[in-house]
Amino acid sequence: MSKKKKKYYTVWKGHHVGVFDTWNDCKAQIKDYQGAQYKSFATFEAAKKALNSNYKDYIGTNKKFKSQLSPEELKKIGQPNYNSIAVDAASSGNPGIMEYRGVETKSKKQLFIQGPFAEGTNNIGEFLALVHGLSFLKKHNSNFIIYTDSKTAMSWVRKKTCNTKLERNEKNKPVFDLVDRAIDWLHKNTYTTTIVKWETKAWGEIPADFGRK
Repeated sequence: MSKKKKKYYTVWKGHHVGVFDTWNDCKAQIKDYQGAQYKSFATFEAAKKALNSNYKDYIGTNKKFKSQLSPEELKKIGQPNYNSIAVDAASSGNPGIMEYRGVETKSKKQLFIQGPFAEGTNNIGEFLALVHGLSFLKKHNSNFIIYTDSKTAMSWVRKKTCNTKLERNEKNKPVFDLVDRAIDWLHKNTYTTTIVKWETKAWGEIPADFGRK
């Protein structure tokens, strides 16, 4: 059995900032802290260097991506449509600390972000991000399309529901308050925005990815 690689966690914004060598220590700093900023690194040196740098230089960054698809498959898929925004969510645990955001697909400029919330799931975050994106584009009268890498979120939006198995409790009340608002928005609003599945195998991680994998 392969040994799990150790990670180090940089917290830029939290109850305490610094580098922590366990997830539990990191989680204690970001739990119930609105707008917490954190990311994992493979080495202490990388985490320490990041702490002395800007969080925005690290969020959403990926290793150089090289597609494993054939040239024929890549040609068929084509390139992303940059007249678009991209949304994504991150959840540390299932359920666990969850947040979501939306960015401009080409520049990766952040357009909105919510969380972190004490208890949520990745599917709920993806759903909320997608509805938030639809509302954002409608509010700004934009003809951009919206990318998501979640088929589940696309299905829930089509059905105007959030079919999560997570049970409501006091801890996740803020998340379910947003879920209720999102469902209400879907029932009360129409939109012309095209929702498109992000082709991860061809293009790499979606631009809104939090880069914490």
